[in-house]
Amino acid sequence: MQYVNDWRAVAAATGGADRGTAEDGVRLAYRRAGLAEPERIIWVDSPRAAVEAVEKLTDAGRSVREEVRTRPWAEERRRMYDELGPAGWSALWSATGAQLWETTAALAERIRAGVVADLADVPEDESDVRLVLLDAVLGQHDAAWLAAFDGRGDRLNGLAEVARNAGWWWPYERAVVISERPVALHRDEAGRLDRGDGPALAYRDGFALHAWRGMPVPAEFLDGLADLTPERIRAEENAELRRVMLEYYGYDRYLAESDAEPVHRDETGVLWRIALEGDEDVVMVEVVNSTPEPDGSHRTYWLRVPPSTRTAKDGVAWTFGVEGEAYAPLRQT
Repeated sequence: MQYVNDWRAVAAATGGADRGTAEDGVRLAYRRAGLAEPERIIWVDSPRAAVEAVEKLTDAGRSVREEVRTRPWAEERRRMYDELGPAGWSALWSATGAQLWETTAALAERIRAGVVADLADVPEDESDVRLVLLDAVLGQHDAAWLAAFDGRGDRLNGLAEVARNAGWWWPYERAVVISERPVALHRDEAGRLDRGDGPALAYRDGFALHAWRGMPVPAEFLDGLADLTPERIRAEENAELRRVMLEYYGYDRYLAESDAEPVHRDETGVLWRIALEGDEDVVMVEVVNSTPEPDGSHRTYWLRVPPSTRTAKDGVAWTFGVEGEAYAPLRQT
């Protein structure tokens, strides 16, 4: 559906905001909510900077997020639900918003966590930062639910216009704080934040998130990935970071350079086990593709399997969702 593709692009958009169009959207959203237009619109470079700006606001009045965003959304949802019925609404959501929800919600939560980590110097400050974040309208990261209503009425046009042209924003009675969009966004095929040589998400004021296949990592951790050795991997005390190191380094390379011994072999392949202190064992099955490459060679694959795997056949069978005893391929390809 075209609406989904358009809003997927909105959620992933990077680069400078169209400030004039976004501001027009803000004013329209206020008018549709029956509110006077805000007296001031303040632009900042990131959600972190927005929280700092909100904390310094004076004479801005109360938050009007309920009137501007929450109530119109709820009323439009009720209208569509009554018009389409339970099954129709479920089908609409499955075809639109549900396609974007998981990745955009996860990204928004990561941004919140990053803002809290940057601004809460002591645990006691966390609640104050989180309260400010609760006042935010998520702009481009509201793409999932905006996709469900696109083309079905104009009640949410103001919110949609801001989302298409800016990042998060904070609506108050007399003032609005709006964040620019990120300048860089890197994700893997599953939509998770992912970059091995820099920030996976970055804003122009330096606020950034670092991640490897969705897992948050410190910036300095990434700097050391290029110089990894098996000894450095084994010495890492944090089990999650050690797992990232192994994925980056390559399980097959780690096995080869660690002088690891296979624990089982049969007609399906070779089973290898990496014992990691403080973490579950990493168990891999080495299999050789029976179909030759154009040059006549046979490609080797490494399949990660559950730590409880005891034979190579059991491991290969697990990748097909069957028990080892039931795995009996008629023909290998």
